[in-house]
Amino acid sequence: MQPAIPYSAHVETAAPDEAETIQGLKGALTEILETTSAHYGHAVRSVHAKSHGLIAATLEVLPDLPEELGQGVFANPGLFQAVLRISTNPGDLLPDSISLPRGIALKVIGVEGDRLEDSPGGSQDFIMVNGPVFAAIDPESFLKNLKLLAKTTDRATWAKVALSSVLRGTEKALEAVGGESGILKALGGAPNVHPLGETYYSQTAFRHGDYVAKYQLVPASPNLTRLTGAEIDAGDDPDAIRKQVDIAMMGGGTWDFRVQLRRDAKNMPVEDATVLWSEEISPFQTVARLHAAPQRGWTDARAALVDDSMRFTVWTGLEAHRPLGAINRVRKPVYDMSSAFREQFNHCPIHEPTAIVLPEGT
Repeated sequence: MQPAIPYSAHVETAAPDEAETIQGLKGALTEILETTSAHYGHAVRSVHAKSHGLIAATLEVLPDLPEELGQGVFANPGLFQAVLRISTNPGDLLPDSISLPRGIALKVIGVEGDRLEDSPGGSQDFIMVNGPVFAAIDPESFLKNLKLLAKTTDRATWAKVALSSVLRGTEKALEAVGGESGILKALGGAPNVHPLGETYYSQTAFRHGDYVAKYQLVPASPNLTRLTGAEIDAGDDPDAIRKQVDIAMMGGGTWDFRVQLRRDAKNMPVEDATVLWSEEISPFQTVARLHAAPQRGWTDARAALVDDSMRFTVWTGLEAHRPLGAINRVRKPVYDMSSAFREQFNHCPIHEPTAIVLPEGT
């Protein structure tokens, strides 16, 4: 295996028009936020608004890691409190019969080390989705996707339900002959899979201490792996996924947290997140395990605590895990804007927790 490439500031190359693109992204996300908050009377996230699982967990950093893996949060063995939020990607609260890509946000609490600029508290966030590569090649393409999302947010839900059924069939037919379409999945054609059985990817690159890496979260315990590929028939239940997560989490669960180190500059680019990093060149390697004791998977009380008073962003954390590449650079100001909007509209301060106890509630 080739050696891991050391991190340096030169792995990034900013485009001259990124500031202009950021303003466009802010405009698109503001349109989503204003539309949904006017409808709901409450501000929700501009992306990944609907949570399906809110899970208290413990991150166990494994002992005796090789030096190249034992970096940042993973430098020393130990246990950290954590919270896992499971979601789907739109900025409006859609019925679960509209099948969409899954996402997770993991907040690890009580980490020590030099922090990223403007990163409050003592948490480290990891944001991932159930696909290995990002859909947009650059911030301009990302902006085009968000503008389309903004124009369809909170409109014609009945049509989205019908369209999702058609697109699921189209995507399955495409996959049957060895293809797939990120666009079809984003529009509602993704398989309506159980989120607890999915593998999640950071898609974008991050500093990993002295190196550069991408991250992955993989179900490991049998009660989670048996859900891999399982589809949820939502029927007429708008919140069917929450109920299935709630049932499954009564048995608890364990995930492996894995690192894929950058070992080939040409074939493992930082700026283009649409490129799949080869696992033949650099396999994912487990550095930690995420353990969740048996618990409720989602409750209104948990949503009031996590969905309203917490934010999850790749820019919350340590300098040792600095987000890298164009997509990550433009995320920072737009995510800051989104959380500030929610905080002001809801009159609910958003803060980084020093400990986490999720209520069972109802």
